[in-house]
Amino acid sequence: MDIRTLEYFLVIAREESITAAADILHVSQPALSRQLKELEKELEKKLFVRESRGISLTEDGLLLKKRAEEMVALMEKTKKELKNSDETLAGDIYIGAGEAESVHYLTEAAYRLKTTCPDICFHISSGNTEDVLDRLDKGLIDFALIVSLPDTGDKKYNYIHLPKEEMWGVLLPEKHPLAEKKTITADDLIPEPLIISNELLHSDILTEITGRPHEHLHISATYSLLYNASIMVKDGLGIAIGLDGIINTRGDSRLVFRPLSPNRTIGMSIVWKKYQILSKTSLAFLNELHKINST
Repeated sequence: MDIRTLEYFLVIAREESITAAADILHVSQPALSRQLKELEKELEKKLFVRESRGISLTEDGLLLKKRAEEMVALMEKTKKELKNSDETLAGDIYIGAGEAESVHYLTEAAYRLKTTCPDICFHISSGNTEDVLDRLDKGLIDFALIVSLPDTGDKKYNYIHLPKEEMWGVLLPEKHPLAEKKTITADDLIPEPLIISNELLHSDILTEITGRPHEHLHISATYSLLYNASIMVKDGLGIAIGLDGIINTRGDSRLVFRPLSPNRTIGMSIVWKKYQILSKTSLAFLNELHKINST
């Protein structure tokens, strides 16, 4: 099983048709069918279900698709790094980040580096701590911005603790009765339909905020991105617990943010793998991060 075979497999999976995939790849249909059969034979798994309207992935096929996407992405990333290793600083830097105002640290460092190295391209993708650390562990991203380190974090990762802590609070409609309050208490939250992040649902932070486990709360909806939660708040699904500074509540947004009482904050860290060899471009970006954090 080589990278080219995986690339062919991904095109077939996307098109759900060997004929269409063969046209895109400029190979004959019999040759592509043969490679697919050889792949299934090598893995001893059935990857596709043949149907009258085309083909679809089996459960094993779905798993291979996920892994193949990761392997192909890592190969492309490695090729770019090697290509630029002996040249002027250029290439791509991949970052996974949770939603937080602390993303400004990343973008400020990116701006500083691009003023002297305009050929660098930054790719920032959103996700919760588990998602971005998984991508970091697999080598798909170079850096991660997360809310906290896992218990074994100091053994696996190098990190920069950022000086600014993020503030927890509640996003709610401007006409909601609680909007008249300057701060929101746990007692205020108990009777309300709550919209919370998937990450918060499975952490101790929610219990600390409300004083109750999530089973005893009225959870109306969950979200991965606070922007989506803000739309749910506008449409009346509930009030959202999240971090300050992410959603614009000025002007005609129809939303307000109220901090929790007592005040609750959380620290942020930029992490990278401890034993990963960073490219010259990534090292230059890391240098800018250290400069910003020291000022």
